[in-house]
Amino acid sequence: MKGYRSITPFLMVMLAVLMACASAGKTVGEVPRMSTDDLKAMLDDPDIVILDVRRATDWSSSDLMIKGAVYADPERYDDWRNAYPKEKKIVLYCA
Repeated sequence: MKGYRSITPFLMVMLAVLMACASAGKTVGEVPRMSTDDLKAMLDDPDIVILDVRRATDWSSSDLMIKGAVYADPERYDDWRNAYPKEKKIVLYCA
């Protein structure tokens, strides 16, 4: 259960998405939000991709990680934004 605490500030996900899109010069529409409980229920779903978009120093110094999450550097958004299948549900988080 220790790793799930990193999901709690899930509103930070929305900030990360907005920052990534703003840095790429894109306009952002309404982004759906997900509760911690919803994400917990989906952790073993093969159709979900969880991206940890914290700054590299925050990510590497943290012991709080979501099971199965992949690190995606927010500074390199243009490099990874199209790397994941569009048919999958993409969840971005930072803590």
